[in-house]
Amino acid sequence: MPLPDKTCAACGRRIEWRKKWERCWDEVRFCSDACRRNKPSGEDRRLEDAILELLSKRAGDATICPSEAARAAFPEVWRERMEDARRAARRLVATGVIEITQGGRVVDPSTAKGPVRLRRRR
Repeated sequence: MPLPDKTCAACGRRIEWRKKWERCWDEVRFCSDACRRNKPSGEDRRLEDAILELLSKRAGDATICPSEAARAAFPEVWRERMEDARRAARRLVATGVIEITQGGRVVDPSTAKGPVRLRRRR
């Protein structure tokens, strides 16, 4: 019987149970070798803090774009950090702090494509 899904500690995407992990499921933390090599660093935490700070300055139901967090944390190279900002947002979703929305509706961060908005969890 498969165990419940987990969230990758690096990218925040859902890790689906696989038969080959049957004996070591409790130790699985990353969805891929690439995520294992790119563990969250201090710069990633800086993006998470920027997201939370921006949301704390807005009304309770207001949203922000991940690019705002990238600009706040890395003003000179924010475009290069956009995927990092989305990864930080997915990790915050996994902790239950924020939600990712598209068109005003909450979406699954593992499968969301295109522009997204971030808001405090309701």
